[in-house]
Amino acid sequence: MDRRVPALAEQLLLIERELRVLGAWAMEAPSPEALASQEPFCVDTLSFEQWLQWIFLPRMKTILEEGRALPSVSGILAMAEMVYQNDQARVSRLMEALERFDQLIGGHPA
Repeated sequence: MDRRVPALAEQLLLIERELRVLGAWAMEAPSPEALASQEPFCVDTLSFEQWLQWIFLPRMKTILEEGRALPSVSGILAMAEMVYQNDQARVSRLMEALERFDQLIGGHPA
């Protein structure tokens, strides 16, 4: 097992927690059509928070649980910086969790 798995699992929980704290955790899933977008981050059909909740978190949890190969790079922080460019103070803890996720995926020690 990849030694990063426990730290990555913890980061996924922190990301979920921050979405909940920010009031950005939805109780209902977007439509199947919205979830099926082929655009990066589903920018044409979902908000960034929806993408994190309904696409990113479930996919990463499945990868970790099934012991599949981890991605070699992650650019989630860069996307978050664009999305929250005028609101970074409010989402600082979410940004920190996303940054740490990117670092771990990139092979930086836990």
